[in-house]
Amino acid sequence: MTEIRQITKDNAYDAVAPDDFPAMMEVERYGQRSTAFDKIISATHDHFWDPLDKKYIDFSEPFDYENIMIMPEEMIPEFRLPCFQNLSEKDKVRFANETARWSLSAILHGEQGALNLSASLCHILRDPGAQEYAANQTREEARHVTAFAKYVQARWGKPLPCGQTLATLLTDIVRAPEVYKKIVGMQMLVEGLAMGAFATLYARSNDPLLVKLTQLVMTDEAFHHKFGKIWADRTIPNLSEEEQNIIEDWAAECFQTLLFNLVNPEQKQIIYGDFGLDWQQVQLEMLEAFGDEDRREQMKEGTNIFRVLIKTLLKAGIITDRTKAFYATYVDMDELKGEGDRMVGDDIAEDGIRYLQKINFGANVDALKEVTISAAE
Repeated sequence: MTEIRQITKDNAYDAVAPDDFPAMMEVERYGQRSTAFDKIISATHDHFWDPLDKKYIDFSEPFDYENIMIMPEEMIPEFRLPCFQNLSEKDKVRFANETARWSLSAILHGEQGALNLSASLCHILRDPGAQEYAANQTREEARHVTAFAKYVQARWGKPLPCGQTLATLLTDIVRAPEVYKKIVGMQMLVEGLAMGAFATLYARSNDPLLVKLTQLVMTDEAFHHKFGKIWADRTIPNLSEEEQNIIEDWAAECFQTLLFNLVNPEQKQIIYGDFGLDWQQVQLEMLEAFGDEDRREQMKEGTNIFRVLIKTLLKAGIITDRTKAFYATYVDMDELKGEGDRMVGDDIAEDGIRYLQKINFGANVDALKEVTISAAE
C-alpha cells in the first residue's frame, strides 16, 4: 500500500497491511499510544445498553401492524404516483410497512457493514489508542446488529436482502486497503446517512419501540462520528492538492451514487411484485413526478439524510470550492456553512445518554449493595 493511497498524515491513523500481524508485536509500538481517542473510549460506560435486557428495551412491545403505518403516509413518495391510486387502504398500510421493512433491513445491513469495518480497522491501525477505539466501536456496532435484527424479527420475521447500491458500497469500503476510504466511507458517509435516518425515525415514527431503539443507537453513533471528525481535523489541513482531490472526488462520487440509487425503484423492486406493480413502471412514473426541484425541497429538512451527509463532508473540509457547485445544486451551501458544528441528532443522543446513565447508575448501586452484603456475610 503506497503512501499516496493511504494518505496518512497523523501517526494516530498509521496503518499496516491486514495480514501484517508481526507489526503489532513490535515492542516500541506499545508505548506509542495517542491520547486523541481517550475521552471517547472513557465515555463508553456512559452510553452502555444491552438489546437483550428488557430494562433498556423490550422487543415484545406490540404494534398494530395491519392498521397503523410505522412511518406516516406523507413519507411514502410512491403514494403520489398514478399506479398506486388503486391500492386499497389496507394495502396502502401494508405497502407502507413493507417499505419500512425494506428501509430497516438496509439499516441492519449497514450496521453489519460498520461492524465488519470496525473490526478490519483493528487489524491495520498501529496506534494502540486508535485500535482500542476501533475495538470499542466494533462492540457497539455488534449490539446494533443484534438490536435491529430483533426489531425486524419482532415486526416482520426476517429482513429483506440488501439493495445492490448499498451492498456494493459497503463491500467496497470494508474491503478497501486505504484508511481514508474506510474512515470517510463509513465514519462520515454511512454514519452521516445513518444519523439523518435515525433522527427522522425518532421524530416521525408511529412505533414507540422504533423511536426508543433509534435513540439508543444514536447514543453510540454520535461518538462514532467524532472519530471521523478527529481524523478530518488531523488529516485534511495537511493534504497536498493531489491528495485533497483524491479524497474529494471519491467522496463526491459516492454521494452521487447514493443520491440517485440508494432508494430508487430498482433497489426496492423486491416489494413491488407483491402488490401487482412493475418496478420499471414505478420508476418511470417516479422520474416524471420527482426532479431536482423536489430533491432541493426535501433537502431543506434538517433531518434529510443527504443534507446531513453534505454538512458532514463540508464541516470536515472534504468539500471545497472545487466541488462546491456540485452539492449546491441541491442545498444552500452558505446556509450549511453558517450552521454550527452540532449535527442533527446530537440533542437526541444526549437525552438518551442521560437516560442510560440513570439506568446504569442504578444498576451499579444495586451491584455494589450485593457485593457489600456478600462481603459482610
